[in-house]
Amino acid sequence: MTKRFSSLRLVVSAKLTNLAQTAFGAAFALSLWVNPSLAGDPFRNREPHQIGDQTEAAFKAIFQQGNYLAAQRYLEQALSKEPNEPLAYAMSASLAYGNKDWAKLDTYSQKTLETGQKLISSDPLRGNLYTAVGHFLEGAAIITRKGTVNGVPQAFSRLRQVYEYLDKAEAISANDPELNLIKGYMDLLLAVNLPFASPDQAIGRLEQNAAPGYLVDRGIALAYRDLKRYPQALEYVNRAIKTTSDNPEIYYLKAQILKQLGQREKSQQMLQEAIANFDKALTKKSQLPGDLVKQIERERSSAVSLKNP
Repeated sequence: MTKRFSSLRLVVSAKLTNLAQTAFGAAFALSLWVNPSLAGDPFRNREPHQIGDQTEAAFKAIFQQGNYLAAQRYLEQALSKEPNEPLAYAMSASLAYGNKDWAKLDTYSQKTLETGQKLISSDPLRGNLYTAVGHFLEGAAIITRKGTVNGVPQAFSRLRQVYEYLDKAEAISANDPELNLIKGYMDLLLAVNLPFASPDQAIGRLEQNAAPGYLVDRGIALAYRDLKRYPQALEYVNRAIKTTSDNPEIYYLKAQILKQLGQREKSQQMLQEAIANFDKALTKKSQLPGDLVKQIERERSSAVSLKNP
């Protein structure tokens, strides 16, 4: 336990807010191929946990379609009609972070924690899981608000509570797919940033016990991208595209991988493929956050410069 927290301290100041946006944001998605009889629970084939219809619709909008505008509308309804579902508040916190709305980030992080705590009595697994998520989001909010110098000590204490509640959830059901998806993303973040951590072990957790498959593939593609293992990253992003072909962010991820691989191998063909995937992502820029669109456009311009030096 001590070694784990010492390792976490090494990366928390630089990575906490990024994980809040990627790990937990991605972990709340739904797959289009989910069995209709299990609508509302994209993670479990047996003993599903029902969530609200508006929350489910928001997840589909943002992670299956990459449609942030629609997701915001669904979330507004979810917060009104499904006030006891912590996923709705967690997703709202993630969107607030993306929009740089720090007041809403504080509010929704706190509400995620509160609703997670209330859920413990009726659903101990998910209650403990989302209490952990709430503490994590509050830690991200602290870093965002106070900066790394002043915020790290307080955020680190939150991170201890994250693992405390994750351990409680794991004691209830160690193989639960929702739990393993969230922990898998966290483990991957550490693995790609610490030289002595094992990315293969984190990938194994995702592949063996996490769900839905789309998010597993996307998470592993992200990990391999950051590890600069681009052929493996390309394999997994292509797998993700098969099940989420309407999401422009998947093509953005593929474009990033192709750009790096093309630059390394000095391949004009791969760079051209990267540009084509950037363009495909930008065909739906009206439904993406403005800052994300600008980032995609900058990276596309960089790929063009590499192809035409």
